[in-house]
Amino acid sequence: MLQEFIVAGCLVLVIEGIIPFVSPRAYRNAALSAASLHDRQLRMLGLASMLSGTALLYFFN
Repeated sequence: MLQEFIVAGCLVLVIEGIIPFVSPRAYRNAALSAASLHDRQLRMLGLASMLSGTALLYFFN
């Protein structure tokens, strides 16, 4: 089970590294846009991301 969490963490790093590698300017612009959002908006974005990920895991398993 621990190995699965480590593999999942490694995959997250790989996936999150794709955008800055492919398009650093777009990544920088997205980070600047996220920095200007209010805390509530960021929380809602995080919630939507978690729910989407959970739904996709359920769908593909």
